Amino acid sequence: MSSGQTFAGIDPDQHKRVSVKSNPGFLERLGETAGGTVVGIGLFFLSIYVLFTNEGRALQTASSLDEGLSQVVLLGPYSSLELQNNNHLVHLSARLHTLQPLHDPNYRVVVQAVKLRREVEMYQWVEYSESRDYQENGETKTETTYTYNTEWKSELINSRHFDKEIGHQNPSAMAVESVTVVAPEVRVGPFILSKGLVEQISNFQTLSLRDFPVFNLDPFLSIDDDYFYHTQYPRRPEVGDVRVRFSFAGLSGENSHLGPPQTVSIVAMQRDEQLMPFKTKSGDFLEILYLEELSAEEVFAREHQYNSMKTWGLRAAGWLLMFLSIQMTTRIIHTLVDWIPILGELVSVGLKIFALCVSSSLSLLVIGVGWLFYRPLVAVALTALALLPVFLTHSRLPAKKNE
Repeated sequence: MSSGQTFAGIDPDQHKRVSVKSNPGFLERLGETAGGTVVGIGLFFLSIYVLFTNEGRALQTASSLDEGLSQVVLLGPYSSLELQNNNHLVHLSARLHTLQPLHDPNYRVVVQAVKLRREVEMYQWVEYSESRDYQENGETKTETTYTYNTEWKSELINSRHFDKEIGHQNPSAMAVESVTVVAPEVRVGPFILSKGLVEQISNFQTLSLRDFPVFNLDPFLSIDDDYFYHTQYPRRPEVGDVRVRFSFAGLSGENSHLGPPQTVSIVAMQRDEQLMPFKTKSGDFLEILYLEELSAEEVFAREHQYNSMKTWGLRAAGWLLMFLSIQMTTRIIHTLVDWIPILGELVSVGLKIFALCVSSSLSLLVIGVGWLFYRPLVAVALTALALLPVFLTHSRLPAKKNE
């Protein structure tokens, strides 16, 4: 059972609310930990799945990259279209090219690039809360302090969810929507890039409005710090005011004042004038784009490095899932004894150490089993390392018995 009470302060944009909740009984706490045990079991099997499949994915990706490097065809930056390379993996480094510039008619912005993004922000009320718990008269009380500030936000904030909406109301919609425009056809040399390659062009840069022709602007617009403001007073905004910023990715104009066209390095399959994904014998698809000039060897070296980082990241995530799952599963033991102050604290520390040791050993064991299908020698070494704590424990038992 809980109740709330609001305390009004001097600042109209800050107030406190205190909620009261009776301390849960033993059976209630036991029921909560039992539910956590079920969730913990689910997370345990999920961690095994992540750890096991990650090893197969890492080895498959490494094999695909080695296969691609062994058969890639090198093309020069000014190579012509050669049909004998059809259905072959090719590499080239050249400048981006688009046929027509991208434009936004509402703001008269024109850029010769692969992508043009319009980012819209609105000046809105934002609610922040900070809570603290304390015990009083055998009850748990939570004191929450709510603070309201006005900020520029790109997402619409629903003020109906505020604890105190009166005086902090936001508009229900934005007057202008954010949007990203993509060139219908993007070329590199004689080739047209696939949708997957175009998606990898994401080096967005803010469009500077310092030299923008202000005489073409709508009278209700103003420019300040690379933003279009839907107000005549950008330095004194009010709730509901909107500002717009533009950014672009993949310059492709020869005579652009923004700079030279973007040079990219691509590894993909040639099919006539299209560059498409290349399926390896290992089952992966190679469709790689880097926003700089790289040789084929450098491209595949970068991909190997990324694969290694992803592998270790998923290993860490799998271990963390297993650690949390064991903690949640064994928490019911702590609930059974937490009514005894000293014993409850000792059991809590012991269960954390237990979860750390078991999750570390089991994670290595699962990784070893995963490698068993591809590299048996490494799998045996990992399995031995995982079982080392067990061997050390058994080796000490006879010594203690003799004492």
